[in-house]
Amino acid sequence: MEIILLDKIAHLGGLGDKVKVRNGYARNFLLPQKKAVLATEENLKKFEAERLVYAAKIAAELEAAEQRAKAITELGQVVIASNAGDEGKLFGSIGTRDISEALTAAGVEVHKSEVRMPDGVIRSIGEYEITIQLHADVKTAIKVIVEPSK
Repeated sequence: MEIILLDKIAHLGGLGDKVKVRNGYARNFLLPQKKAVLATEENLKKFEAERLVYAAKIAAELEAAEQRAKAITELGQVVIASNAGDEGKLFGSIGTRDISEALTAAGVEVHKSEVRMPDGVIRSIGEYEITIQLHADVKTAIKVIVEPSK
């Protein structure tokens, strides 16, 4: 399926790129999320007429993501208390939802889909460096300290 991108998509392209993707990816993700439109002659003309509007929207989103990244960097670290055994193993685990809730409680709104944990969930107490990807071009890191609850 050939589509026109309305946003920058990692590993696919940028604003206005005409790309071929699998039907399911376009139908189930890109089109419902309004990140792309079908590459018809009518849509191509409409896109060219509204190109500046899309570019301004992308610039505003990038600026907002950079502001949030700056706030996360200023925060520096977040402490999460969890039930743990004597050897430091957690009863349960700390996942993306827990980290996003801790950051939101600290004053910086972060969605759980923006938290990157390539090694999986945290299962023991200690300090961890967690990557937060707020935008396709904006990544930042924060130190998460997991301590046993009293």
